[in-house]
Amino acid sequence: MATIMLDAGHGGDDPGGTYLDRMEKDDTLRLTLAIGELLQKSGINVVYTRTEDVYETPVTKAAEGNAADADYFVSIHRNSSPNDNQYTGVESLIYNLYGPARQMAENINLQLERTGFVNHGIQEHKNLIILNKTRMPALLVEIGFINTERDNLLFDSRFYEIAQAVADGISMSL
Repeated sequence: MATIMLDAGHGGDDPGGTYLDRMEKDDTLRLTLAIGELLQKSGINVVYTRTEDVYETPVTKAAEGNAADADYFVSIHRNSSPNDNQYTGVESLIYNLYGPARQMAENINLQLERTGFVNHGIQEHKNLIILNKTRMPALLVEIGFINTERDNLLFDSRFYEIAQAVADGISMSL
């Protein structure tokens, strides 16, 4: 049975991106827990970096993934732009464009595109700790811009479809 480490980005004193009274840490935790529940129902073992509003360093999160001997590490985030309502869409960040995380990132992005998000593709980022300190393939998924009304409306109105889209993207990659 595959093991997936799910990471709800930010938490505790680190709100992540904010917009009006909305905080990334809250959106990511709620969505991560919903994704995990769907994965578990489909027979996938799920381990979380957090299940409540606490902060852990990226180094700690990577170490937890390594200790859990997870097959994949998936970090859930919301994007943010310098100006409100400037951008819309999803993208995934991976350590190496030619590594095993690419297929999962492509699958997740395509499933999210089907829920109504613009798909900005996959970016290589070698300097993110959760991507370069994990021993398993890792990806960071930016699910809409927290400071874009269109993306927040989509996030809220299609929340369970979005959770299912991410879960499906993970499942079809195993």
